[in-house]
Amino acid sequence: MARRGRLIPGRNPAGDRKAIGASTPRPGADPVQENTDNMKHSISHWTRDTALAVHDLPLMDLLYRAQTVHRETFDPNTVQISRLLSIKTGGCAEDCAYCSQSARNGANLPASKLIEVERVVAEARKARDGGATRFCMGAAWREPKARDMDTLVAMVEGVRALGMETCMTLGMLDDSQVKQLSNAGLDYYNHNIDTSERYYSDVITTRTFADRIETISRVQEAGIKVCSGGILGMGEETGDRIDMLVTLANMAPPPDSVPINMLMPQANTPLADAEPIDPIAFVRVIATARILMPRSYVRLSAGRSEMSDEMQAMCFLAGANSIFVGDTLLTAENPEEDSDAVLLAKLGIQAECPEERTCAEATA
Repeated sequence: MARRGRLIPGRNPAGDRKAIGASTPRPGADPVQENTDNMKHSISHWTRDTALAVHDLPLMDLLYRAQTVHRETFDPNTVQISRLLSIKTGGCAEDCAYCSQSARNGANLPASKLIEVERVVAEARKARDGGATRFCMGAAWREPKARDMDTLVAMVEGVRALGMETCMTLGMLDDSQVKQLSNAGLDYYNHNIDTSERYYSDVITTRTFADRIETISRVQEAGIKVCSGGILGMGEETGDRIDMLVTLANMAPPPDSVPINMLMPQANTPLADAEPIDPIAFVRVIATARILMPRSYVRLSAGRSEMSDEMQAMCFLAGANSIFVGDTLLTAENPEEDSDAVLLAKLGIQAECPEERTCAEATA
């Protein structure tokens, strides 16, 4: 199988982090046209109004522009395959309204201890042999304790030894913890902002939006790539979705990976009865994310088990190019791997291989 790298050769050098943005348009110019057509320009800031104008384009125009932007950087017929493992489940001190792992939400999910390094490495090896190139490890914590750091470092080192990209989501981190993970070689740190700053306190009260941004800044300063996105369908308004994307796009640099989740209501949580998001509205957010962050992976995360094949295909057309595989995402259901394989085959989409290895090496 041919190697599938992230960047299209000869386009958008990887070292140039400045993405398509919302610069001040020429007098009388269409700001949407300015910012989606001038893909080679070094523009670094999006405004809410311009991002909203992109989002509100006629759908066919929006999809066309998103796919055009996507092809400037990525192979449109490959997706990144990631696998997520819960390394510590339940008993979280946060009160995130969407999450069954919160000890405050009444879901009564049993709390587990941090699992053994050997089990993590074994699961990562299985994931690699199944075609995954990135292995993500998630712990239900407000923040890790000092006593856990040696184990977490060993997990990163063990998974990296398999030739996989590593990602962790552990909650808030202090400078010392960030340094330890960086020294271990952690590739990505996931820390979602979840929604807009305006709507954030309607979803979470035990930490602030600023807390999230602070941890992301620490991670970036340490040279760890950032994975950050949000959740759609929590009762937020369209403007909140736009504000969330603008916050992400205007980070310096934007996240390398942007997971977009569709809420899967969990029993006995405050959002258990939330109204589902309209599929077209979801696709619009994917397309807008692709245009605002042209060099970022845009990941279809939680919620794919509730999406039709047609909806997922539209998301790929809109610029999504990463998925999680496996039966569950932490505590949420995920499509069966056989159904994913069938869908990707129907669409002519192949799994991406890391740039530094061939596909044959990835499964050796």
